Amino acid sequence: MAKAYWIARVDVHDEDGYKPYSLANAAIFKKYGGRFIVRGGPFEAVEGQARNRNVVIEFADLATAKACYNSPEYQANLKIRLAHSTGELVIVEGYDGPQP
Repeated sequence: MAKAYWIARVDVHDEDGYKPYSLANAAIFKKYGGRFIVRGGPFEAVEGQARNRNVVIEFADLATAKACYNSPEYQANLKIRLAHSTGELVIVEGYDGPQP
């Protein structure tokens, strides 16, 4: 079964206001088996518009990734993120087929 990923690109407008969102996510992601693959860090935008932060979170499968996003605890926490940042988040199933 293919893993799934949250891929987020975010511009934070208020670091102090955003901090409670980041802190609350640890328990939420742990409950759903989420694991950070990318969490900020240096980057180089080689195509298109960049944002200040890039995040990739791995989940066991697409159903679990969606369940985490739609959970009451994440939806409550999301309100904090939306108030203090602008960004995009996609949930995508990983590729588990043959490689070149």
